[in-house]
Amino acid sequence: MNQEIVINLSLEHHEVPTLRELVGWDGRHSDYPILFERCNFWAGLRDEKNELIAFGYIAGMGLQHGYMEDIIVHPQHQRKGIGQALVKKLLQEAERFGLEIVTLTYDSKHTTFYSDCGFVPCPGGVWRRKD
Repeated sequence: MNQEIVINLSLEHHEVPTLRELVGWDGRHSDYPILFERCNFWAGLRDEKNELIAFGYIAGMGLQHGYMEDIIVHPQHQRKGIGQALVKKLLQEAERFGLEIVTLTYDSKHTTFYSDCGFVPCPGGVWRRKD
């Protein structure tokens, strides 16, 4: 990885939704730029063509606890260590920011990835609004 992961990387409103769609997620276009106003901080990485290839963020009240979300790496750049570097950069910023706890939810197939990044698997729950 030649480029550097940057905290609060300057982004155009369409870039994260486009990256989300490239990995098969809903773009959530209406979330941007609102997300940037509401999260504690985010991190991103661009390739040599200046295209966004990785993104993630931590949100919360900014006190003791933060929630990591949307760890995304462009499909053509996966399995190169970028995701792990992204998570570690966000955790470094969380420490600098003064957070003591960072949580996240993930599919069980990603347990090893997040354990390797320093997370301890634990039970939890998810509530979803019924449509």
